Amino acid sequence: MRVLLTGATGFIGSAIIEDLRAAGHQVTGLARSDEAAKTLAGWGVEARRGDVADPDGLAEAARASDGVIHCAFGHDFSKYAEMGETDLRAVSAMAEALAGSSKPLVVTSGMTARTPGRLSTEADPADTEGMAAVRGAPETLALAASEKGVRSMVVRLPPSVHDVQRQGLVSMLIASAQQAGVSAYVGEGANRWPAVHRRDAARLFRLGLERGQPGQRLHAVGEEGVTLRSIAEAIGKKLGIPARSVAPEAAAASLGFFAGPAANDMPASSAATQASLGWRPTRPGLVEGLLGEYLT
Repeated sequence: MRVLLTGATGFIGSAIIEDLRAAGHQVTGLARSDEAAKTLAGWGVEARRGDVADPDGLAEAARASDGVIHCAFGHDFSKYAEMGETDLRAVSAMAEALAGSSKPLVVTSGMTARTPGRLSTEADPADTEGMAAVRGAPETLALAASEKGVRSMVVRLPPSVHDVQRQGLVSMLIASAQQAGVSAYVGEGANRWPAVHRRDAARLFRLGLERGQPGQRLHAVGEEGVTLRSIAEAIGKKLGIPARSVAPEAAAASLGFFAGPAANDMPASSAATQASLGWRPTRPGLVEGLLGEYLT
C-alpha cells in the first residue's frame, strides 16, 4: 500500500515508518522543510514537500495515496487552540479528498472522553467542549467521514507515549523535578494516566491502516492507569531526589500550567482494540522504563 504519513519525522511518525516498511508498505512522508526531506531520504523514504497548514496540498497528496496516517500536530502549546484549528482543517481536507474511495484514513487523537470513576473505553465519544475540542473536534470529524465512503478511524494516544528518547507529558514532570530538586505529585497521587510504549503505538497505527473498520476508535493503551505517585517516585529514585506530595491549592506554584494535567485521573482500556485487531502491547511499561534506561 502507498501510504501518506504526516508527522513522518516526528517521535511517533518515525517509528510508524519503520513498522510500515517492515510490513511491506511504501511510505511517502510529508516534509515541511528541506531538512525533513533530507532526513526522510536518508531513511530511504520518499518525501513530498507540503505542510498540514495547506489544505489543498494535503488533499492532493491524500488522493495520490492508497491510504493516509495523520500524525502531525504542532508543539507550541502557547498556541494550543490555533494548533487544533489547523488540525481540524487538515483532517477535513483529507477526508473530503478521500470521500467515496473506501481508502483508509487513520487520524491521531487523544484521551479526551470524560468518564469520571471508570476506565474510558473505545465506545466513549470524545469531549468537544472547551479546550478538549482541540483533539475532540478533529476526531469527531474524522469518524463522521466513515459515512461518506472513507474507511476512517482514530487512534487515541495516552498522555505518556514513551521510550528512551521521550516520555510524552511525563517528560515535563521530569524537567520540573530536575529544575526544582523535588519530584512532585498532587495530593495522594492516586490519579492515573494510561501509557504506551512508542513501538507498540506505532504497530497499532499500522494495524488500523490494514484492518481497522470505518468509524472505529482505537485505544493505544499498554497500561490502563499508572498512578502519578508511582511515576513521581520512579523519577525521584532515578534522579536521586525526594518525591513529595503538593497540596492541590499549591500545585500551580510547584508545577505551573502542568498542575491541571498532573491531577487528572484518566484511566483507559484497550480491550476492544485488542479484541478487534489482535494488537498486544509487548514493550516495557512506563515505570519500568523510568527506573531503567530512560533516565541517566
